[in-house]
Amino acid sequence: MNTEENKETTAAAAPEAAAAPQQRAPRGPRRDGAAGPRGQRSGRRDGGAQRRFDSPAEEGPQLVEKVVYVNRCAKVVKGGRRFSFSALIVVGDQKGKVGYGFGKANEVSDAIRKGTDAAKRAMKKVVVVNDTLPHEIYTEFGGAKIVLKPAAPGTGLVAGEKVRAVLEAAGVSNVIAKSLGSSNSANVVKATMKAMLSMRTADQVLSARGKKKKDSAAV
Repeated sequence: MNTEENKETTAAAAPEAAAAPQQRAPRGPRRDGAAGPRGQRSGRRDGGAQRRFDSPAEEGPQLVEKVVYVNRCAKVVKGGRRFSFSALIVVGDQKGKVGYGFGKANEVSDAIRKGTDAAKRAMKKVVVVNDTLPHEIYTEFGGAKIVLKPAAPGTGLVAGEKVRAVLEAAGVSNVIAKSLGSSNSANVVKATMKAMLSMRTADQVLSARGKKKKDSAAV
């Protein structure tokens, strides 16, 4: 008898259980906030669409970073080899300011970062006239020998990779350059920087002589 009563009770409760979901109370407001304007939700955990469109404010002038050379050094120890890296970086704003830096670290990315920081601290003002150089110049640094010549508009940068990196970072567009000596990356970059810092415009030369620009025709 108990078994039959249990079956009847279960059969009677089944329809009630099936109808239970239909009798649920209406849902309250969502935990992540009510709907915002135009149906947008506020308070999303992932920040919503605003984070995707927001861009950080850029401070200072735009700098061009060029990796001129990366060297790997291996040190043999008891357990094997330990590698370290060095990087030569050139940084400039393409408006007449350029600098170079040298960084060393156990990882390539760290070496590049250190070199970039050193280059930014060493940036100096150079002379650029109409996207070219004011005059021809020859310089030496160690075994490196560099010749730089101004060129007409449209000539472009006729230079090697190392000299080109410095000229592009400084904002020079038309130059004819030639490396006559050592191809050591550091010495070539330093010789190029030495040449750029040694240049003077006609006004600067006349000012150093105590003359004015209008007197240049009589010189």
